[in-house]
Amino acid sequence: MPHPIWGSKTTQRFFNYHTPNKNEQMIQIVKTKDIIANENNPRVIKDDKFRKLVQSIKDFPQMLNLRPIVVNDEMVVLGGNMRLRAVQEVGLKEVAIIKASDLTEEQQKEFIIKDNVGFGEWDWDVLANEWEPELLSEWGLDVWQPSDVSLDDFFSQDNSKEEDDKPTANTITLEYTEEDYDKVIEAFNKLGGSKEKIVFELLNCK
Repeated sequence: MPHPIWGSKTTQRFFNYHTPNKNEQMIQIVKTKDIIANENNPRVIKDDKFRKLVQSIKDFPQMLNLRPIVVNDEMVVLGGNMRLRAVQEVGLKEVAIIKASDLTEEQQKEFIIKDNVGFGEWDWDVLANEWEPELLSEWGLDVWQPSDVSLDDFFSQDNSKEEDDKPTANTITLEYTEEDYDKVIEAFNKLGGSKEKIVFELLNCK
C-alpha cells in the first residue's frame, strides 16, 4: 500500500518535475524505526490528549508532511516526540523528517524548549464563532463545552455569621484539568499574594 502522504502518483510527479525550495530540500522520508525518541524530552502528553493526537494523524496524515519531525544527525528527536509516539501507535512505516545538522549541542537544547513553548494565546471569541467546540475538543484543544450549568453553580454564599459579625463570604469554584491546574498554581506562586487579590487584579476589577 502506498504511503498515505508520499505514495500517490500526483506526489511522485510533484517531486519529479517540481524544483523544491530550501525547506523542501531539507525534508527526508525515513523509516520510522530509524528515529530515536529523545529520553530527555521535558514535554509529556496525557493519555486522553495522546489518543486525540493518534486519531488526528489517522484522520489527517498530511499533517505529518506539513510538520515534519525534527531530528539531529544521530536521528534523535529534537521536535516531535509525541508525534513520533503517535506515528508508531498508528503503525506508519515511514515518516517525514527535517535533519537539523547545522545546530550546535547548545542550540539543540534551546530548540527542544522553544519548540514546545506556546508564545501566543487563543482568541476565544474567534474560536467560538468559527469552530464547533466538539471538533476543537476532538483535535486536542481544551475548550469550554456548552452545558446546562448556571452561573449560580459557580457562586455560593455562606450566610452563617460569626460571633464578631464578619461580613458573609462569597466563593467562586473553578474546575481545571490536572495539567492546567498545575499551570494555574505555578502562576499563582510566581505572582505572589493571596489568590483572591491575584484574580481581582487580573480581572482589572476596580
